[in-house]
Amino acid sequence: MATRNRTEVTEFVLLGLSSWPGMQPVIFGIILVMYLVAVMGNALLVTVARSDPKLQTPMYFLLSQLSFIDIFLTTITVPQMLVHTLSVNQTISFNCCIIQLFFFMVVGSMEGHLLAAMAYDRYVAICDPLRYSAIVSHRLCLRITLTSWVVVSLNSLLCSVLVSRLTFCGNQVTHFFCDITPLLQLSCTQPVVNEMLIFTEGVAVVVSPFFFILGSYACIGVAMAHMHSVAALRKALSTCGSHILVVVLLYGSVIRMYLRPSSSYNLYQDRQVAVFYTVVTPMLNPLIYSLRNQEVKGALLRLFRKLCISENFQPCSQANREWRHIS
Repeated sequence: MATRNRTEVTEFVLLGLSSWPGMQPVIFGIILVMYLVAVMGNALLVTVARSDPKLQTPMYFLLSQLSFIDIFLTTITVPQMLVHTLSVNQTISFNCCIIQLFFFMVVGSMEGHLLAAMAYDRYVAICDPLRYSAIVSHRLCLRITLTSWVVVSLNSLLCSVLVSRLTFCGNQVTHFFCDITPLLQLSCTQPVVNEMLIFTEGVAVVVSPFFFILGSYACIGVAMAHMHSVAALRKALSTCGSHILVVVLLYGSVIRMYLRPSSSYNLYQDRQVAVFYTVVTPMLNPLIYSLRNQEVKGALLRLFRKLCISENFQPCSQANREWRHIS
């Protein structure tokens, strides 16, 4: 393949999820519904966690941050993909592509750091419950969050700059957004330095929170093994169940997508995995954290009552009775 100057590539063509024209309206409808559910579900969870007095705890502060990240993550990629699905023009400028890559890497990495902070919160709550209030405070959670934002932003900036300095031989991106893997595939020369740096940075910034989560749950498992009360064991399992499921959903797709040699990439199959962690997972997270959480369901009921009272809505009493029956 002949080498071409990077400056000749002023825009990229995003090929989307499918090249079959008949599938585009179906894809548009399905993705649109999932996107709206994800945004509304996470926005509702953020509102409840921030407004309800009974949820003003470090755990729900971290949960609201995770929901905010999910809104940001899906909004970075999905609206553009929806427009391109029904549009003839599927191009994105070079600068916008790099900016999208940067923000996607920031929020994607930040989600892992928040899950690690939530794992530490669960570790202290189960292994050292008497000192939980003294150890895990709002100030500590705020410091962890701000530090994580700085770390992931610097890492994402470095990777984005390295990608922007590559020499590209084509501009057709086999994806529905500007991700690092398909962009590396378009490089005219083998970007060994970039791949090595991205891999090492990925291990340090993305995978290290995963190992921290594993360590936290190893300690939690040891503590649970010494519990003699069935009620305490059941409460511990209930506390950790939702978090474990979210961790499996996130890191299962991340490991499948990024932590493997470039020779094993299949960009056509990887687009399906990308839909899972950019649309499906953000849609499922608020459901996972609310359906089996009595505190969240109680907060939703109180918020619903406030809205009913403020609007003087007559069917509210019947709706409240139905909600209690479901809960």
